[in-house]
Amino acid sequence: SRYDTDMTPFDEAALVQAARKGSLDAFNDLVLAHQEMAFNVAYRILNDDAAAEDATQTAFLSAYRNLDSYRGGSFRAWVLRMVTNACYDELRRHKRRPTTPLEPINESEDEEIESPAWLADTAPSPEAAAEQRELAQAVQDCLNRLPDEFRVVIVLVDVQGLDYNEVAQVSKHPLGTVKSRLARARLRLRDCLQRFVELLPAQFRLKDEERA
Repeated sequence: SRYDTDMTPFDEAALVQAARKGSLDAFNDLVLAHQEMAFNVAYRILNDDAAAEDATQTAFLSAYRNLDSYRGGSFRAWVLRMVTNACYDELRRHKRRPTTPLEPINESEDEEIESPAWLADTAPSPEAAAEQRELAQAVQDCLNRLPDEFRVVIVLVDVQGLDYNEVAQVSKHPLGTVKSRLARARLRLRDCLQRFVELLPAQFRLKDEERA
């Protein structure tokens, strides 16, 4: 067979095994399977097409060179670990920090806020496209204002749909830390988005008493 091993049309474990034995075809198939998500994560973190492309390429090169260190589990999470590391390196190089800190309106930062489903990438109806583009830009603007570690976790969970265990694997932090950072990130994002309240779905708008 193409990879000198028996596998289904997309058998990730077999592809990894073949890639570790030196098959570039197998590794390229792994790249094709994950490159869109890898780029989307990098773009949401860095907010720059060229930087996101560089980070994605760096991540996959790192993944190829370090295949022997992969010990099983979610290969997607393992690759995204490389992506977030590349993004952190880029952020450190350019010090992409907000000029003014984003302070939450609500002081109870560990308050649980439900994931807003509309954060995930979806195809809008034509009549809603313009409004959704505005909302997407507002979301990205507020994501840019989050501390790096908050931005990474909310992108992975709420935008890309990873579960908590995968994000813990990506970040190499305990599950409790992931959940705490996510709760704080959602709260800060919600507070930031009140500047664009007319674009928000009703369930994500602060009530009058919460604004006080």
